[in-house]
Amino acid sequence: MKFSAQEEYGLRCLLQIARLREDQSMTIPEISKLEGLTQPHVAKLTMILRKGGFIKSTRGQAGGYMLARPAQAIILGDVLNALGGKLYDEEFCGKHSGHNSICTHAVDCSVRSLWQVVQTAVDNVVYKITLADLMTQPAPVSNVQMFSEPRRLQPIRS
Repeated sequence: MKFSAQEEYGLRCLLQIARLREDQSMTIPEISKLEGLTQPHVAKLTMILRKGGFIKSTRGQAGGYMLARPAQAIILGDVLNALGGKLYDEEFCGKHSGHNSICTHAVDCSVRSLWQVVQTAVDNVVYKITLADLMTQPAPVSNVQMFSEPRRLQPIRS
């Protein structure tokens, strides 16, 4: 399973902005330099974050980007969803039906059940962590129950 570069870089840009004082803002060139990303890439990411309501921009000499609301009010699941969407959503099966218009497993699909379980597990983590949680070193995950061992699926016997 992978998260996209857009989600990784978008979170890193958001963290740079979140570390500012309330009266400060950060420009695209500043974020670009700090994160080692191109300015057009940072511009794309900040546009997504702004449209998602996580940051706001100001124009002028002291202009730039700042958080639109406090870091403790920004849920990482919402940010990841804005940057790249969910790992699994209901339209997923329709996009992977092969040559057919409807998946041959549309009624009874154990693979779809797997993706739904994975998505629920991811949601149970990322919707309990705020941007403020990530701003401390190391990031506390005390509000998220972690499992010591993954539950193993039983093999299907014929």
